[in-house]
Amino acid sequence: MEDKNRKKVIGITGGTGCGKTVVMDLLEKRFNVGLIIADHVGHELMSPGGINYKEIVEYFGEGILDEDGNIARPALSKIVFNDKEKMAKLNSITHPNIEKAILAKLEEMQQDGSIRFIALEAALLIECGYKKYLDELWYVYADEETRIRRLKEGRGYSEEKSRSVMKSQLSEKQYLENSERVIDNSGTAEETYEKLKAIIEENF
Repeated sequence: MEDKNRKKVIGITGGTGCGKTVVMDLLEKRFNVGLIIADHVGHELMSPGGINYKEIVEYFGEGILDEDGNIARPALSKIVFNDKEKMAKLNSITHPNIEKAILAKLEEMQQDGSIRFIALEAALLIECGYKKYLDELWYVYADEETRIRRLKEGRGYSEEKSRSVMKSQLSEKQYLENSERVIDNSGTAEETYEKLKAIIEENF
């Protein structure tokens, strides 16, 4: 029997530059949605004293540390981006602990009476098997040129780097096959807000 008090868990995913951050910001500030951002959870666990910190430094070496002893994510990314074996090793260290931490946060947020539902955002929700924890998966879409422009402006990526990163991710077809809804975020934040409002008012 379904628990009527249980809050729905909505997954938010999409490729680099599609604007998942904008969608999450709107959900939190304008719809009272509780957020879990997998990347933030990963950051916490990679901080000194975090459960993933020691093993990452032992495997990749102290060359990935900045002057304060923190893991410099750009340095680590540079090592693993074009090396499948090292990327697999990093994932094997980080993903199990991230998943455990996310499940604990989901459980905790079920007790929060002030939120409408829970949104879990991660670029790799599909690849990492999180669908089993979700009531719905929403694919945040933006057209290719918009994504490249955003990556140039927001992260200083070249067009070549933008396309390289985008190519390494799931295809649009794969996102669509795995998602219950598509949020077109190619336009302004206000246009995206109106789309979210229509969905939320009808379904939540």
